[in-house]
Amino acid sequence: MVPKEKIDSILEGYDKDDITIATLCSHSSLQIFHGAKKAGFKTIGFSVSQDTRYYDAFPLGKPDELIRFQDYDEIFERAGEFTDRNVVLIPHGSFVEYIGPKKFEKLEIPCYGNRAVLQWESDRDMERQWITSAGVSMPRIINDAREIDKPVLVKYHGAKGGRGFFVAKDYPDFKMSIDHTQPYNIQEYVLGTRYYLHFFYSPLKQDGYKVSRGGTMELLSMDRRDESNIDELYKLGSQEDLKKHGLYPSFVVTGNVPVVIRESLLPKAFEMAEKIVNRSYDLFGGIWGPFCLETIVTDKLEFKVFEISTRIVAGTNPFISGSPYADLIYPGLSTGGRMANEIKGAAQENILEQILT
Repeated sequence: MVPKEKIDSILEGYDKDDITIATLCSHSSLQIFHGAKKAGFKTIGFSVSQDTRYYDAFPLGKPDELIRFQDYDEIFERAGEFTDRNVVLIPHGSFVEYIGPKKFEKLEIPCYGNRAVLQWESDRDMERQWITSAGVSMPRIINDAREIDKPVLVKYHGAKGGRGFFVAKDYPDFKMSIDHTQPYNIQEYVLGTRYYLHFFYSPLKQDGYKVSRGGTMELLSMDRRDESNIDELYKLGSQEDLKKHGLYPSFVVTGNVPVVIRESLLPKAFEMAEKIVNRSYDLFGGIWGPFCLETIVTDKLEFKVFEISTRIVAGTNPFISGSPYADLIYPGLSTGGRMANEIKGAAQENILEQILT
């Protein structure tokens, strides 16, 4: 990983009144650029193979400048050019996935958030160690596929937008679908309703829902996911019969649906988020900014966290103009805008080194 001292040295040369926000043209970039522009920042969109013509249809979310690269390595080669322009990178799921978590850690451009979290998020075993050691419940792990005797969810490592996840009901079902070239884990399939909770932890803010280690926790929005054919496949009959015809369920996320949960569950949600943030400081120096707890709520009204995303998630995109939760804190503000405001405040206070790595 690029040493924190290196990033701090780069930041010493930044003009704090002339910061430019940059990210990859994908995932949640429209929201990120829109929020940054509202906060008064200049913006740059990076593109390697991404089609960017659609930005013309959304002028308020279009970056001020588009830079096309031959490949992702070129971003590394031109890092000095971007630090000369006071660039701050905003990571998102596609940005990190396309470059690769280990390579992203070495990119010598100041980045919002703690890059040390990437290895903990991208490795399912480390992710589980973090969440469970925080005292938060997760679905049970099955270590030996031959012991599968009820439905399980098999998940490959890394942020892939649900690609490659599959349900297996027994060992033969597992063998039919597994790709042994990728690391994976097997967890019990928990029946319940899936909710994706979009939190924002600020170590700088002091008013609001105070966290025991300092700073405040905010719940900005919440979504559910539309997932490729799994949401429609049931209409065609049993999965066993469909597999005989080469039709397999897919969990690839194709869209996001706004949602709110019953108010009595909010205390439990905040308690989980606080525990996970506190534990992150013990393990790897902390997590701040946006993160998403991907949860299942059972019919006993109990949460189980099946995954954490440690950056802005695409599920925040329905809330570019705010949400039922954000409107009770910052009316009309998106998660992209919340990040921009945090960076703007830190720049004005000359404490960017506290939130950039």
